[in-house]
Amino acid sequence: MSQPTPAPSSWRPVVGLALGLTVLISTMLVAFGLPSVHTAPRDVPVAVVALGPVAEQLDAAQPGAFDVTVHESAESADDAIRGREVYGAFVVGADGVGVHVASAASPMVATILTQVGEAAAAQQGVTATVQDVVPTSADDPRGIGLSAGALPIALGGFMAGVATTMLVRGTGRRLATMALFAVVAGTATTAILQLWFGTLTGSFVLTAAAAALGILATGMTVLGLESLLGRAGIALGAVVVVLLGNPLSGLASAPELLPQPWGAIGQLLPPGATGTLLRNVAFFDGAAAGRPITVLVVWTVLGAALLAVAGLRARRTSAAAGAAEVPATLAEPA
Repeated sequence: MSQPTPAPSSWRPVVGLALGLTVLISTMLVAFGLPSVHTAPRDVPVAVVALGPVAEQLDAAQPGAFDVTVHESAESADDAIRGREVYGAFVVGADGVGVHVASAASPMVATILTQVGEAAAAQQGVTATVQDVVPTSADDPRGIGLSAGALPIALGGFMAGVATTMLVRGTGRRLATMALFAVVAGTATTAILQLWFGTLTGSFVLTAAAAALGILATGMTVLGLESLLGRAGIALGAVVVVLLGNPLSGLASAPELLPQPWGAIGQLLPPGATGTLLRNVAFFDGAAAGRPITVLVVWTVLGAALLAVAGLRARRTSAAAGAAEVPATLAEPA
């Protein structure tokens, strides 16, 4: 006997699904497109070595674009660049304008500073000399590999968190799964970016550790949210990691080029902190690595805490169910 054909769905889910997916696509477009559309320098830290009122001239030419600190020598300014205190420096002298940049910090900011320095030199009738204090690698001079790797790293951690909740039971085993995945994936990611693409330089071990910490923080965040909140946790994790974290990471430009306060908020989310940590470890010998490490550790601990709470709740629920079954068993007739 043939099975009866299921009745068609009502039209309400059809309309709701179409509208819901439209809202999702529109949200993704705004989240990924808006930061790029409004990219511009905003309080970009730069150093100036000059006797004249160069800082005032910079602010007058581009109000709010630069956060200027005055240094006594070019060597001091270069040290500030290597320490990730500033993105570049203008060294103004009688014979011309020296533009010191760090393309490894942000190729886009380096281009902006170069253009500003060349324009200032042209106004004074002198020459501009550009010096890249901390360059990107010769194999990837525009740093495309690092910005392109932001989404796979974020999605990798996100998918690992979801898959772990679906396939692995037990708090300890879930923690071990995420830790093992972070180490293996961090090593693989670094091997691709450094040994294959040639994007990263510096210590392979330290860079791989930085990548592993970023993946661990992302995965643990999603794992903790899903373990405690279920599907709502997955949705919240997607918002934190993908819809907000990835476009606000500033990897394709720089946090200071994004609309504020979104650029600053992006550095408090796992993708932004991971990107900054990778830059600082791979190109700047770990300078200014403390803040992104702290951010990632906080997200990791938060995810672990949520996972522990979810495990404790599951054990209490199981114990309560077991206790309820005992009286029922005793009440059964012999």
